Amino acid sequence: MPPLPAGRVLAVVTAPADVLSIPCVDVDPTDPAVMALAADLIATQRVSPGCVGLAANQVGIGWRVFSLDVSAHPKARVTHGEYVLVNARVVSASRQEKSREGCMSVPDFTGDVKRASQLVVSGFLPGSGEEVVLETDAFEARALQHELDHLDGLVFLDRVAGAHAIYPRKTYL
Repeated sequence: MPPLPAGRVLAVVTAPADVLSIPCVDVDPTDPAVMALAADLIATQRVSPGCVGLAANQVGIGWRVFSLDVSAHPKARVTHGEYVLVNARVVSASRQEKSREGCMSVPDFTGDVKRASQLVVSGFLPGSGEEVVLETDAFEARALQHELDHLDGLVFLDRVAGAHAIYPRKTYL
């Protein structure tokens, strides 16, 4: 990914904010405003402990843009480092597995969500507009699907099997 300008740290929107339940719109990846948003997402993600991804609507902007970086997470097997994708879509997905998820927009709960553990996603890089195709698995695949759900107007609670699969978030002192 080409270097982004320095970004601003933005406030993260929490459920039940309307912007989280409305599907995001495609945008021009070469638009300077998209580049600025990409930098803001990265800056916000970097200062948020435990955050591995952030979708544009989580900072109140209904554009199909998200940042991701699972490289420091202990469950990550495959990682593509820190990146931002614009107008991303799933190309293929397979091998469903259930695992626990959390979200900055749902700060008080975690939940068990079934997702594909092997994934191919295509999207565009902000700035250059270059199309990229990412093949990944395990934790990065889960994180990608979590962010793509945000762009489709869903939070992980929309994917849990029921109340029995939602848990209070543990806090560590």
